[in-house]
Amino acid sequence: MSSATADDLPGQTLGRRLSFCLVLAPFLLWMLLIIVLPHIDLLLLSFKEPMAQGRANTGLGNYREFFAERVYPLTLARTIAMSILVTLLVLVISWPVAYYIAKIARGRSRTLLYLACLLPFWVGELVRVFGWTIILRETGLLSRGLQFVGLADTPIEFLYNDAAMLVGLVYTLMLFMIVPLISVLETLDDSLVEAGYDLGGNGAVVLRQIVIPHAMPGIASGCIMVFMLSLGSFLTPILMGGKSSQWFTEQIYNQFITRFNWELGSAFGFVLLLASSLVVWLGLKLSGQSLARSLTRGR
Repeated sequence: MSSATADDLPGQTLGRRLSFCLVLAPFLLWMLLIIVLPHIDLLLLSFKEPMAQGRANTGLGNYREFFAERVYPLTLARTIAMSILVTLLVLVISWPVAYYIAKIARGRSRTLLYLACLLPFWVGELVRVFGWTIILRETGLLSRGLQFVGLADTPIEFLYNDAAMLVGLVYTLMLFMIVPLISVLETLDDSLVEAGYDLGGNGAVVLRQIVIPHAMPGIASGCIMVFMLSLGSFLTPILMGGKSSQWFTEQIYNQFITRFNWELGSAFGFVLLLASSLVVWLGLKLSGQSLARSLTRGR
């Protein structure tokens, strides 16, 4: 009987491996067809230069053009700086919300609060942006409300500036910070917090030495997602920031759609990818986190 069981073990192992491969195959196929192959094609396209003497050249001309025009690096730097600011604002606003849901709220109130965080995602991004447009435009609810209470004599235009764009981005991206924070804060043992207070620590000390170090993987995971989504956002900066938004995704859009210069647009896309990867790497180094640990513990 033992020999029969021993003979069955290789078959069982093979069956489990085959089942795992079958389950993983659709995901790998999707990654290959939708992400890997298009990116490889765009990378090759970014090295193609305009045709000369009837044949296409390959080189770094598109990347040199990015640095040759002063407006492109400045727009990229501005986009990165604004995305970092959005990430910090989202973290500061989301932290008390996530902590209250994870450690204080109970039962139905916790469910309702979590549902309130999900409500904005029941509609598309375009609908959410137009909702803010109705509130912040010159004839919108906020302007009329200020005039009604006597704080303004004339209509005020709150749209088409950096402040309005930040409001839209923070509102859109809060959930991507709240969910990782809740997931990691739920694993925090309450007895550790109580022990911190028993040993003479105040709220600030307990937060700095116990809660934040425990939540750091969730903080890093949320910051990565919010930063990358903010950096690649298109509708919110264009519709709420207006012509003064100067978002780098608009430059990429103009190259692909307006000028039909796919080669230069592909180069811009990979410049944005490299810049965002560098910022994420620096952020992980400064916080002492690793990408794998943040993504696994921050889910």
